[in-house]
Amino acid sequence: MRRWEAEFAADLSLVRPDLSAAYMAALPDARAAVLGRLWRGLLHEPLPGLLPTRGQARVELADGRVLTGRARQPYDLGGEPALWLDGHPHTHPAELLAALGLPGTAGLVEDLDNGVASLALSRAEPARVPATPEEYEQSVVDGHPYHPGCRSRPGVSVAEQLAYMPEHHAVVHLDLLALPAADCLVSGPWPATLMNGDRLLLPVHPWQSAHVLPALGLRPHVTGAVPARPLMSVRTLAPLDGGPHVKTAFSTRMTSGVRDISPGSVRDCVHLSDLLSTLSARLGGRLGIARYLAGAAGKVNGEHSPDVSAMLREPTGNAIPVGAVTRATVRDPAAWLAAFARLVWRDALGLLGLGVALEAHGQNLLVELGSDGLPRRLVYRDLADVRISPARLARHGIEVPPVSARLLTDDPGALHAKLFGGLVGTTFGSLIALFCQGDRAAESRLWDVVAAAARAAEFPCAEDRRALFGPRLTVKAHLLARLEGAPPGDSWTRLPNPLAA
Repeated sequence: MRRWEAEFAADLSLVRPDLSAAYMAALPDARAAVLGRLWRGLLHEPLPGLLPTRGQARVELADGRVLTGRARQPYDLGGEPALWLDGHPHTHPAELLAALGLPGTAGLVEDLDNGVASLALSRAEPARVPATPEEYEQSVVDGHPYHPGCRSRPGVSVAEQLAYMPEHHAVVHLDLLALPAADCLVSGPWPATLMNGDRLLLPVHPWQSAHVLPALGLRPHVTGAVPARPLMSVRTLAPLDGGPHVKTAFSTRMTSGVRDISPGSVRDCVHLSDLLSTLSARLGGRLGIARYLAGAAGKVNGEHSPDVSAMLREPTGNAIPVGAVTRATVRDPAAWLAAFARLVWRDALGLLGLGVALEAHGQNLLVELGSDGLPRRLVYRDLADVRISPARLARHGIEVPPVSARLLTDDPGALHAKLFGGLVGTTFGSLIALFCQGDRAAESRLWDVVAAAARAAEFPCAEDRRALFGPRLTVKAHLLARLEGAPPGDSWTRLPNPLAA
């Protein structure tokens, strides 16, 4: 075992010895699952130290070495038991990446080590059959289907993962931090129930209270005040007594980003909610928008801090995240996907025409199912990563909201990458791979279903149609974004388009 695997095993033997055997049994498949995600990135991302010409089963390094493995399409799920570097087999993704020695990957090697151990811990928990929307959120054990850091959680111990992570079916007791209301940045009407005289009571995740607040000279006013169930994103929770979902700062890196809440996001949240609600109403109100109701950030050393912040969001009713859909919940994949694709293209292209490109991946996009088990309505949440076109808004007489400049662009390529890259590159790709389990003929038939629904949809303009059906799509490059020295924000790669005409 590598270091993180051994440390997790030792900690687990102390805090949950009943899971120790299951954890050890899960390690080989956890290594393979992360190795599969790594192989996808090595095959399809423009990484330094790799030659640009690559096939589906072979990568040449700039120093002449060759890495080979099973052929893998960009949208394939499932693990890889081994990859071969100059004929030598590697079964652990961190060991392989270290052996490759690509520039800027030292931190990523550590992520993969931590992620394998964390994924094995997640899989050690006995599975449950979900019945409620919260249980569907908690049923997503493996995280992002294509991200090599799908379960990397540096700084979160075994005991803390068991206590706080959704796949462990935790109930988390949020603390309340009392802050002078006059010093806080507040968006929207902050609820009276979270006020104490002239002090604002900010919900704080207990991990944040233990690891971040002490260094800031802060401590909770009340501990364990709000029992809540963590949702897919870990740091957003549904209180047991109902009411708004609470998005908390959890200032460690999970997958690609540190999960704090910037003051800009606090400022933007209600304005974005108003904009998307207005645009949805123009489209007939068919797309549900989980609005942010309020947000707040406290001051640290005179500045509003991303580590001391929270937002309150509307619940999403009976909708379940697309990432929580399983083969067991879908009786007829072709019929299900056809109904889903019609809703997706109608709503997503309608919003694009009005001026907003959604990032509609499996966590942000939720689906309500009808009595027949087929999708009947979509809900969109977590609004901070949309892209807004001022020019398109203006053509429809809609004012640009006062939001962060990073959200604004009229560049069609940026709008298409955000919307089409997420939908085709992650959402449809992972669903089709899930339904077909490697059957290429079945995959082709389901891609035809998605393409037919797209062709029947109303496009805002010919340029948008050409981009969706062009030979290649721009999608996120998860490895590239985690290299040392990578620019902030998203990194991108170009993949063959399964919808290409």
